[in-house]
Amino acid sequence: MENALAELVTQLKALADPVRLRLLALCAEGECSVSELTRVTGQSQPRVSQHLKKLCDAGLLERFRDGHFVYYQLPRAAASRALHRRLLDLIPVETPRIRADRERLRGLRSETTPRDAHAAPSSGDRRLHRALVELTVAKPLGDLVDIGCGQGRILKLLASRAHRAIGVDIDADARQLARAELLLAGATNCSLRQGDMYALPFADHEFDTVVLDDVLGDAERPADALGEARRLLKPGGRLLILAACSGTAPDQLGARLAAWCRSVSLRLAAPRAVPVKNPRWLIAVATSAETGSAAA
Repeated sequence: MENALAELVTQLKALADPVRLRLLALCAEGECSVSELTRVTGQSQPRVSQHLKKLCDAGLLERFRDGHFVYYQLPRAAASRALHRRLLDLIPVETPRIRADRERLRGLRSETTPRDAHAAPSSGDRRLHRALVELTVAKPLGDLVDIGCGQGRILKLLASRAHRAIGVDIDADARQLARAELLLAGATNCSLRQGDMYALPFADHEFDTVVLDDVLGDAERPADALGEARRLLKPGGRLLILAACSGTAPDQLGARLAAWCRSVSLRLAAPRAVPVKNPRWLIAVATSAETGSAAA
């Protein structure tokens, strides 16, 4: 109890500054870089960095590196979420200053987004998205990671039903675009990371839902990628595999997926073809063969 009280006092002291309140409110919108926070607040880079350090020291923010940039975000640990939400509720987010900050941040992100990024999804993509929603709506997604997230379209689709959602991609430009798209979409529980699908920067059994987002078709070692995805699954978790047919017969592609899954002790449910006639995609669900059967 005493430790919790001391921590709360430290956090309230850290918030006793208008600039730090603004910075925390901005990071609640989505992970932000120092350069973005400097431009939005109009403060000098050294001063912003000092304020961010105090917020991190108080446990109100956490920092991580993504390529050449350092980003700041709200702590993602489940134990911290409720307390941070109560503290954020104390910030008067509708005041002109904070509202202007949020609009400025959205404007900066919009500047980095190509015009065609907001184009409506194609008919094929809409069918894929509808099939994914139907497949996942009956069971909570919990903590989700999307491996090969690209521009973040699957993250945007699923994030609202996840506790937290992390997108992983090796392409820095794709991550930047996804970061902008997710903030503009209001997906505040999302984060982007650089990562190699054969050696992902996460702990064992960290996620309830793992998505392999059309990465196996061109993989040099697809079974190894599946094994790494399996490592991340919590007991009872689900692995969602999206695979573009790309000229390969669906039955042949499904047989490959089943063989790769068996080799790493994953149990694969019968893949779903999307659309049923002239399929462009296969969606499959796998679970650890040691913890339970896959659900269609």
